This record gives sequence, C-alpha cells and structure tokens, in this order.
Amino acid sequence: MKFVQFLKTKGATGAIVMGIFYAIAMLGIFLPGYSAIPANIDKLPIAIINDDNGDYGVGIADQLTENLPFKKIETNLTNQQALEELEHNKVALVVHIPEKFSENLQTGEITSTIDFTINEAGAQSVSSAMNSVVAEINNQLSTQFSQQTAQTVLMKSNVPEDQAAALAEKIEAAYAGNIVAINKVPDGMNNGMLPMFLSMACYVGAMIGAMQLVGAYRENRTKASKTRLFSYVQLTALIIAVLSTVVALGVTYLINGPSGNLFFELAGQQILNYMVCFNFAAIVIFLIGEGGMMLNLPILFFQTLSNGAIMPREMMYLPYEWMSYISPMYYSVQAYTANLYGHISTAPFIWSMVAVGGVAMLINICIVAFLHKPVELENNNADKKTNKRLNPSEVSV
Repeated sequence: MKFVQFLKTKGATGAIVMGIFYAIAMLGIFLPGYSAIPANIDKLPIAIINDDNGDYGVGIADQLTENLPFKKIETNLTNQQALEELEHNKVALVVHIPEKFSENLQTGEITSTIDFTINEAGAQSVSSAMNSVVAEINNQLSTQFSQQTAQTVLMKSNVPEDQAAALAEKIEAAYAGNIVAINKVPDGMNNGMLPMFLSMACYVGAMIGAMQLVGAYRENRTKASKTRLFSYVQLTALIIAVLSTVVALGVTYLINGPSGNLFFELAGQQILNYMVCFNFAAIVIFLIGEGGMMLNLPILFFQTLSNGAIMPREMMYLPYEWMSYISPMYYSVQAYTANLYGHISTAPFIWSMVAVGGVAMLINICIVAFLHKPVELENNNADKKTNKRLNPSEVSV
C-alpha cells in the first residue's frame, strides 16, 4: 500500500477531518466567548446605597453613579435588600455610604468609611474585576478627602510646629474604604474552580458513557426489544453515576477537603448531574449514531464558557447566554457554588437540572419510539424455524 492510498482510508480521512473540525470548533467557540472579559464588565449590575444625609454622602453617590462604567446601577434599595441581591449574585458589588459619614469627615474625630461588599461565591472574573474597581475608587477618594480635610483643618486653626505630625496623621486617616468579602472561598484556584471541575468531569464521563451505551443498545437491537434495551441503558448509566460519584468525591476530599457534612448532598447532586448530562449528551447519539460525538464536543465547549464559573450571564454574548438556560453544566456549577461556599438554597438549580434531564430523557424516548425502526428479534426467528420444522403439513413421508 502506498502512502497516498493510506491517506484515502476511512480512518486517515476521519482523523484529518476531526483535526481540522475541532481546531475550528474549539478556537471559534472559546476565543469569541472569552473576549467578553473584560469587554462586558460594564454589563454587570451594582448597587449604591447612601444612608448619609450630608453633602459628602450625596456628592459621592452622585459622583460614583456618574463615573463608574456600569450601565445598571441600583440606587433605590436598602442596604439589606442590596446585600440579599448580592448573596444571590443579582448584583456584583454593593457600595454602602453609612450614616454620619459627612459628620465624621467634617469633625475628623472618627475615620469615615464606605463599605464595598463583594460576593466571592460567584463567577471568577466578577470578584477580581470588582476588587480592581474598588481599589481604584478608594485611591481616588483617599486623595480627594485628604485634601478636603487638610483644607478644613488649616482654615480653622493655626498649626504649631509640634502638632504638625499629629495633624498630618489625622488628615491621612480621614477616609478609609472598607472592603467586605462575603461567602469567602478558601485560597487556591483548586477551590474556586471546584464547582466547574466537578461538573465538567461528570459531563465528559457521561458524554463518553452515552456513546458507549447507545452503541451497545444498537448492537443488541436483535436480542431484546427497544423498550427493554432503553431501560438497560438507563439502569447501567445509573450504576456508573453511583460508582463515578464515589471516585470523584474521594479525589475531591483527598485534595480539597470540603466539609464532611456536605458529603451526601454533593453525592446526590453528582449522581443527578451524571444522569442529566448522560441523557442530554445521548440525544444526538440516539439520533445519528456515533457521529453524534462530533457534535457533542462543540456543545461541551459552549457549556464550558456558559456554565457561569468564569463569567456571569450578564457578561455573556447572546449565543452563550442562550446555552446557559438549557445547559445542565450551568445549573450544576451554580448548585455546587451555593452548596460549597454560599448561603442560598440550591433548590432552584437542582430543579432546573431535573427539568433539563426530564426533557432530555423524553426526547430520547421519542427518538427510540418513533425514529428507530423495529427489528425482528433473534429468538423470534429461531422460534419460527423450529415451528416450521415441526409443522406436520410440511413433513413428507
């Protein structure tokens, strides 16, 4: 065989096509998707709450509303309402100007502070971006209020030389930004990315499992009915879900060591994840066979970007945002984040996963019931041959 002939074989041709296709698919999905960071930072909603009735508080609130690069700034909430929205990641930052801010600044007796609250149990790009924004705000306000305090003090009193050092220190401490992080995530990227890693490991395993089990379903079509084989596929997937969950959580606890109290909740979610991802990935394989894997990988790439671990929905371009609403990985990541690091209920995300899995299974049932043609079972063929041999009317004497 010549090399040119080898290149024309099915295996070589398929490998060439796959190499080109996945290079286009992966780069064509990832590069545009990640270009939203930091381009779409301005789409994040924030809240500014001013509880100070003095001129300084009003001035700062107006100044921040005017100058911050965010298109949606909530100003009509109470501090408690804003913090609750932050807990649910409905806003990315809460800026709170407390009561007596202006009074403290004018008297100089107590350092005036503004609270900047960030939720760490959310998309990675959000907390880092908000920290950068807060640092810039604090630098500007510190300079602004140090100058204003110095002016006020120097106008009201003569400054003896022996008091200069104390006065300078007082001016320096006129303003301080108080950065508050809620739902603190333990140090290490392995902790911050754990919800995504657990979800992705589950999805990839389920996707490959779907290819193998649907292949087994097709190979055994002549040995059992479609209904029985479909139930066998689902039961086998459930067994794999349990076994893979034990292994996945074993590795997780060995390396990350989350709270032991969460074990059964995490295990239940991981088993549910597998079944939902399995049926989601199995749709195209039930529909078009092994070639469905060619489509499943780009779908996985889309979900990697739209799962909410790196960026929230507000920052996603439209195709990725659409995918997040039907993606089992999105709801999985949100549920794990809430369970591991947050203080909100995981129920909305779990029920959303159940809904996605239920619809996916229903689609698979319809594909098997209406698109897969019935085939004659081997046992039936054997029975017909046996009956034919035993039929007296056909026996010659």
